[in-house]
Amino acid sequence: MKYNTEISRRRTFAIISHPDAGKTTLTEKFLLFGGAIQTAGAVKSNKIKKYATSDFMDIERQRGISVATSVMSFEYKNVLINLLDTPGHKDFAEDTYRTLTAVDSVILVIDSVNGVEEQTRRLMEVCRMRETPVIVFINKMDRDGKNRFDLIEEIEKELKISLHPMTWPINSGKDFKGVYNLHSKNLVLFAANTKASDDDLILVDDISSTILDQKLGENDAKVMREDVELVDGVHGQLLIKDYLSGKVAPVFFGSAINNFGVREMLDTFIQIAPIPQCRETSTREVCPAEEKLSGFVFKIHANLDPRHRDRIAFLRVCSGRFERNKYFHHVRLDKDVRFSNPYTFLARDKDIIEQAFPGDVVGLFDTGNFKIGDTLTEGEDFFFTGIPSFSPEIFKEVTNKDPMRTKQLEKGLLQLTDEGVAQLFTQFSGNKKIIGCVGELQFEVIQYRLLHEYGASVQLNALPFYKACWITSSNMGKIEEFIRFKHANIAEDKDGHLVYLAQSEWFLNTEKNNNPEIEFHFTSEIHKS
Repeated sequence: MKYNTEISRRRTFAIISHPDAGKTTLTEKFLLFGGAIQTAGAVKSNKIKKYATSDFMDIERQRGISVATSVMSFEYKNVLINLLDTPGHKDFAEDTYRTLTAVDSVILVIDSVNGVEEQTRRLMEVCRMRETPVIVFINKMDRDGKNRFDLIEEIEKELKISLHPMTWPINSGKDFKGVYNLHSKNLVLFAANTKASDDDLILVDDISSTILDQKLGENDAKVMREDVELVDGVHGQLLIKDYLSGKVAPVFFGSAINNFGVREMLDTFIQIAPIPQCRETSTREVCPAEEKLSGFVFKIHANLDPRHRDRIAFLRVCSGRFERNKYFHHVRLDKDVRFSNPYTFLARDKDIIEQAFPGDVVGLFDTGNFKIGDTLTEGEDFFFTGIPSFSPEIFKEVTNKDPMRTKQLEKGLLQLTDEGVAQLFTQFSGNKKIIGCVGELQFEVIQYRLLHEYGASVQLNALPFYKACWITSSNMGKIEEFIRFKHANIAEDKDGHLVYLAQSEWFLNTEKNNNPEIEFHFTSEIHKS
């Protein structure tokens, strides 16, 4: 139990939401509280040339959206917090789903104006599947939105989770006056465009106190008392075990852009959020307090710093201690590797570290050794399970506009598709390159990054394929016969595995029926080379 002190002070979580719910803004406020940054960025303002700390790609700054998970570490009240800010856009859901495998809990941001949206439902399904503990932050209370009781009811019904209010709002929109902390029994007053301070905190031991009438006005004080009695009567005290098992989600109200209601949530988070947890592998359960290191790669990012053309693999440490310059076992490649410059992150800023502990996310400089899902150990052979891969649904052929940049294009395609948000297929001995994605916006990002990071100008032309299916059979003769007849629909993935590109569901079902000895798989096994 050597590392218990380090493990117990770590919290690793992801912030998830529908686009524009205020996730990246909330991330910045956390960093401000942790002293990691001094001023907040303006995500979408063209006039102010500061940007969200966690949005580091040029295209993210231009579009005002996050398209890649970014990792940030900071300390708050002697707790080391590893925060993973995820893309909200549905076209980048794969990145978010994989990130959820690398965290121990989640903060879900909901826009009080729009309520529960499509992407929120999908993300919560993943959290429920994994029984991930969730805290809900209802944002934009300073805007005219839905009634607070209606909002609670909608979230519970749509996301199929019980909520437990920890703070309660006094009005909303232009009449928003603040929040009452049901747990600490204090009132925090709201003033637009100013940061909440200790001067705005009013202790209210008894909600019948006349101080409420003085601060809120008689009518609002009366409504607040009725609300608090009702909420307390229904919910009572939060049972931490129900939160940790994913059955109940504590709820906080606030306005991230005004830094209001955020501190209350952060203070509660460091008290109740889970420390690093045990994880399933292909052979056994691995727990953080084990002496030997284990960890898995959940994300790869090329050109994190465009000046250095670096490629970083993000490793979640699951057990033991990671040490700089120590040899570890790369399970898939069956070879030992060491890292002279492992990093921790504050978005684009990287600090070289000597060691890391369970819960930490370490950036490893990668020359092409890693794939998503790869495992590092101190000799034992296993891999961590539950890391999803997806079958593409949209396919486009890559046409090189500048034959002089062929090498740069080849390198760019390989590196960008290693990141896991797109897959590369080749046809006709590698002459025809096809990119497969699950969302249209991914193509835009790839085209932009090929040009700006590799100097390769391409045109992407849509192809009439419906699904990519990896094909296997114990009868190689059947595979060869299938390839001969379906030559125009056969491709190879980056590892040389055969893929059938079906034009429609009908074609796919027909081929399945006509070829009972061939198996059609919707995902490649990402743990196999």
